[in-house]
Amino acid sequence: MRNYYLKPPNISWGIIFPFAWMLMFFLKSQTPVFIALFFVNISNIHWLTVMTSVVLIAVTSSFLGLFIAVSVSEVFEAQTFSSFFRFPMVFLCGLFISISQLPVFLRPLSYLFPLTYGSDLLKTAINENGHIAVSQSVLVLLAFSIVMFLISKRNIWHRWIY
Repeated sequence: MRNYYLKPPNISWGIIFPFAWMLMFFLKSQTPVFIALFFVNISNIHWLTVMTSVVLIAVTSSFLGLFIAVSVSEVFEAQTFSSFFRFPMVFLCGLFISISQLPVFLRPLSYLFPLTYGSDLLKTAINENGHIAVSQSVLVLLAFSIVMFLISKRNIWHRWIY
């Protein structure tokens, strides 16, 4: 287990990426936030929405990872296969570039990724700059999680249990 978890992809995507993502949100938002040694006002952040979005993003990502893991036979294949989901999702979800600034033909694709709804939830919580309704984002993330879980369960049943 030590060999698996200390591989570079797991360290970069599992440990460093979440912290970098949170830091990017706080730096990009116009709302003052407490980061490291800098004291700033955080009273107008909706913490319930932040925690809900973080939990939903984690659950959805876990079930997407489970889907990828049970769809392949080798760990290396799973890491390679996950890149096909991860990179487009990160760059098209509105995290770095607003969805409204994306080319018109890429906008519908960005709404297929669950990270779009999770990042919009965080934007809404931090600076009320989201463009998707909170209830819609929560429902889409829950639906995506349930679908990924059911597909993964089916794959486990057919590939490993027979």
